[in-house]
Amino acid sequence: MFLKLSQSITSIKVYTLLLNVDYIPILKDFKLSEVVEFGLHMVIAIVLAFGLNFYITRKNFQKETISRFVIRVSLIVGLLLYPTTLLSERTPPITSANAFLFWMAGHWIYGFILGRVLSLKEGERV
Repeated sequence: MFLKLSQSITSIKVYTLLLNVDYIPILKDFKLSEVVEFGLHMVIAIVLAFGLNFYITRKNFQKETISRFVIRVSLIVGLLLYPTTLLSERTPPITSANAFLFWMAGHWIYGFILGRVLSLKEGERV
């Protein structure tokens, strides 16, 4: 929602970048609705959350380190995905500092919230 709000206020297409599938060979040939693109993004975010939870559990991370780890992973994902803006006409230019800042802020927020959720005590997990 942060990226959608950022895009609606500034017209910087960071939410479009979040949902963009123009670089995925099979999906790029389809005209997908925003709801479908958002659904695909949510599937990826949920898979990432479960993967991180599995890794954190296997490595027996201390509660204090979980949030920092998840934020770092989320920021790395943001850094790795930002260059996909080069692969679409619909996304912001790669040179847009504002787009990059909004993009990374959105990934930080995701990492912060997910880190907090994953650091809950075992009995409190949702």
